Amino acid sequence: MHDRLRLSAGADGRSPAVGAAVAALAVAATTALVYPLAQIAPVVALGVVYLVAVLLVSSVWGGWLGAATALASALAFNFFHIPPTGRFTISEGENWVALVVFFITALVASTLAERTRVRTREAHDRRQEADLAAEMARLLLRGASLDEALPAVAQRLAHALELSSAAIELRAVAGDERRIALPLGDPKDPLGTLLVPAALAPEVLERLEQRVVPALDAILGAAVERDALQREVVETSALRRSDVLKTALLRAVSHDLRSPLTAILTAADALGSASLSPDEHRELVADIAGEAGRLSRLVDNLLDMSRLEARTAEPRVEWCSVEEVVLAAIDDIALAPGTFALVLGDDLPLIRADAAQLERAFANLLENSARYWGGHPVSVRARAVGARILVRIVDRGPGVPAAERERIFEPFYRAAGDPNGHRGSGLGLAIVRGFIEANGGRVWVESLPGQGATFVVELPVDEVTA
Repeated sequence: MHDRLRLSAGADGRSPAVGAAVAALAVAATTALVYPLAQIAPVVALGVVYLVAVLLVSSVWGGWLGAATALASALAFNFFHIPPTGRFTISEGENWVALVVFFITALVASTLAERTRVRTREAHDRRQEADLAAEMARLLLRGASLDEALPAVAQRLAHALELSSAAIELRAVAGDERRIALPLGDPKDPLGTLLVPAALAPEVLERLEQRVVPALDAILGAAVERDALQREVVETSALRRSDVLKTALLRAVSHDLRSPLTAILTAADALGSASLSPDEHRELVADIAGEAGRLSRLVDNLLDMSRLEARTAEPRVEWCSVEEVVLAAIDDIALAPGTFALVLGDDLPLIRADAAQLERAFANLLENSARYWGGHPVSVRARAVGARILVRIVDRGPGVPAAERERIFEPFYRAAGDPNGHRGSGLGLAIVRGFIEANGGRVWVESLPGQGATFVVELPVDEVTA
């Protein structure tokens, strides 16, 4: 394709000196050929043989050299074959007529050959320019950004026109002594600028201005409009997602925040009663503390989710121990002793991660699995496998259906069928995935129906510690 795209940048490369030499040889060869032909045909009828040389030279080197060949052929025909030979004179009137008719015919043939040559050349140029336009359209409209596509388009254009260099800028750029600036689009409000070397042949500059630049104008305009439409689509998609998140957030605020607040207010009102026994008083205080903790965790989850969605949850990387992170997460959720059975490898290497983010992720995972412990401790196992650490958290719950194994990590998604009647905010597992992936890890769930679920966290180990 690149060879086909190369356009002739000026003259066709055929030397006039070579054309003159070929014309001389062709006239000489034709003159010699007429001698044997004169034995079988009248001499005045053999002038047509010279037309072969005229057509050859005209079609290859142009009309002016063809006309010169026609004149040389007429002179040679007169000097060598029309009586009296050896002189530029003609003795009979019919020979004059034959010579004049031959010369006129040769000139007409030369002119027609020149026109045919020019039209063939123009058709060839148009086809190559169409190929170049198609290649530029493919590069600009295939989906890549303009910043990536423009250098490739400029390189193709320079290759096609045999230029030393070319550049396309999406702004107005002034030319200088080294470069010619050709505006793209409206000259008053240019879409961009094509920059080419200043030392260009006039015919190349004319071709650029009249045929290449208009095609590039149209293609670049379409590419710019496509990029604008793509940005609008992305912005619309982001706004739509933002609206979905806002709606889900309002639902969470209206239900999940209201429930603990209602319980706290109710218990606080009851504390004002003088008829409360000490046990009832302690129970109400415990209810208030429990609901306040629940409310605090929900607010923390909402804040964490908003940071993840806004892509501002950049981890503060430091050396940390997975064992210490898991133990801190268990202390944070403060469940009954014996809820978890820990099997943490003694040889776990340190990792480079944000310990606070990992602690939040493991706290959410452990709290989620602890809902299904049912008297059977939740197993937490960690071991090093090559350049990674695998942490498995295994519960005895109902399991996770295959269709929901990815959806449970989506924000505000709430799985149905909790045997304990728990209806969370749908944020915990989304935060788990967000924080784990922010620290270069992965998390997924493995489950068989009715046999519990295993949440697997994979964290990378730095090569130094591995």
